[in-house]
Amino acid sequence: MPRDTYENPLISRYASKEMSYLFSDESKFSTWRKLWVALAEGEKELGLNITDEQIEEMKANIYNIDFELAARKEKEFRHDVMAHVHTYGIACPKAMPIIHLGATSMYVVDNTDAILMKKALFLIKKKLVNLISVLSEFCLEYKDMPTLGYTHYQPAQLTTVGKRASLWLQDLYIDYEEITHVIDMVKLRGVKGTTGTQASFMSLFNNDGEKVNKLEKLVVEKMGFKDAFKLTGQTYTRKIDYYVLSTLSGIAQSLHKITNDIRILQSQKEIEEPFEKSQIGSSAMAYKRNPMRSERIASLSRFIMSNEANMANTTATQWLERTLDDSAIKRLSIPQGFLAADAILGIAINVFSGLVVNDKVIQKHINEELPFMATENIIMEAVKRGGNRQELHEEIRVLSMQSAEQVKKFGRQNDLIDRMSKSKIINMSIEEIEETINPSNYVGRAPQQVVEFYNETIKPILEENKDMLGVDVELRV
Repeated sequence: MPRDTYENPLISRYASKEMSYLFSDESKFSTWRKLWVALAEGEKELGLNITDEQIEEMKANIYNIDFELAARKEKEFRHDVMAHVHTYGIACPKAMPIIHLGATSMYVVDNTDAILMKKALFLIKKKLVNLISVLSEFCLEYKDMPTLGYTHYQPAQLTTVGKRASLWLQDLYIDYEEITHVIDMVKLRGVKGTTGTQASFMSLFNNDGEKVNKLEKLVVEKMGFKDAFKLTGQTYTRKIDYYVLSTLSGIAQSLHKITNDIRILQSQKEIEEPFEKSQIGSSAMAYKRNPMRSERIASLSRFIMSNEANMANTTATQWLERTLDDSAIKRLSIPQGFLAADAILGIAINVFSGLVVNDKVIQKHINEELPFMATENIIMEAVKRGGNRQELHEEIRVLSMQSAEQVKKFGRQNDLIDRMSKSKIINMSIEEIEETINPSNYVGRAPQQVVEFYNETIKPILEENKDMLGVDVELRV
C-alpha cells in the first residue's frame, strides 16, 4: 500500500514497540491527565472546593482522548496545553472548572517529560543489563582462546578473545554506572507555578506556604516519584536533558567502538555476526556476508552521539526563567535519542547471542606472527641449554629477516620455526621450539583478568538486577 508521508524509521524499522509506545501521543497526553488528576486530588485534600465526583470523572476519562478535537483546538488556540485542557474539560464537564487549577503549562509538559524520560531510562537500563549478561557469557567462554592483539592496527602481543571482549564489557559497565546515576538525577519539576515561585498556589491557599509545600509533596508521591527539584524557573533546568542524552551518547560510543572491532574482525574472518539462511549479503556479490547488524549499530550510534549536542546547546542558550526555543528540539531529540538507543541495544543483544568465533582462522593468524614475537623467549631457552646469547640473537635476527622476506615478497608461509630448527647455533628441535612458542604461554594473565573482572564487577550487577534478565529481541529488518 503506497504511503505519501514520511515515516520515522526509528519507529517503523528499529525501535521496540515498548519504547515507541512510551513516546506516543496516548502515553504523553494520558500522563498529562494523570498529572491533572494528581493536582486536583492534592488540592482537594488540602481544602480547596473540589468534589469526589469531579475527580472520579477525570479518572474515568484519562484514556478517553479525542485527538481530532485536540488538534482543532490547538490550531485555534496555538497552544497545545490549553487545547488539551479544553478537550479534557469537554469529556469531563463537571470537572472542567478545576482542571489545571493554579498550574502553568510546564506543570504537565515538564513533569511528563521527566516521567517519560525516567521510564525510558529504565527500559534502556534493562536492555543494557541484558547485553552485559550476554557479553559476559561470551567473555567467559573465550577467556582462554589466544588471539593476536593489535596496537596501531599492527600485530602486537597476544591476548585472548575473551579478554578483548571484556574490554568491551568494561565500557558497558561504565555506561551502567552512569545510567544508574542519571536515573536518580531525574526528578519531577513539581508544582512551582509560572516562574517557579509558586505564587499562584500561594494565592489559592491564602498564602499558606506549608499547604503549598504539602501540595507538591502529594503530587510527587501520587506520580510515583521520591522528590521534585527544589528550584525551577518556568522549567526544570535543561541540564537534566543534557545529562540524559549524554548517557545515551555514552552507550552509543561504547557500541560504536565494539561494532567497529567486530567489523574489522569479520573482515579478517576471525569473528562473524549471526547470518541467517535466507539472508542476502550483497545484491551483486552473492558470496558476501556483510556485518549489517554491526553497521546498523554504528550508523544509529552516530545519530545518538550527534544528538547530545542539541541539549548542550539548548541548555546553554536558555534565557532567564525560560524561553520557548527548547520546545521543538526537545520533541525531536529526546524521544528519538531513546528510540535509537533502544534499537542499538536490541541489535547488540542479537549479535552477541549468536556471534561466531572461527578458531582455525585465529590460530592461522597467530601462526603467521607468533614466531617473530617469540624470538626473545627462544633465545632465553637456548641460553639455558648452553648457548651464547649474542650469537643466538644474531642468528635469529638473520633467520627472521629471511623468513619475513619470504612472507612479504613471495606470499609464502612463515617458515621461521623450520629455519630455527635447522640452526646448529640454536640447537633446538621443532618440537622444542613449538613448545616454547605455545600461544597460551604468551597471553599473560588475560584469562584470570576476565574471571576476576566478572566475579568482582559484573556478577554483582547481574545478581542485583536478576529480575531484569531475559528480554525477547526481534529484528524487523
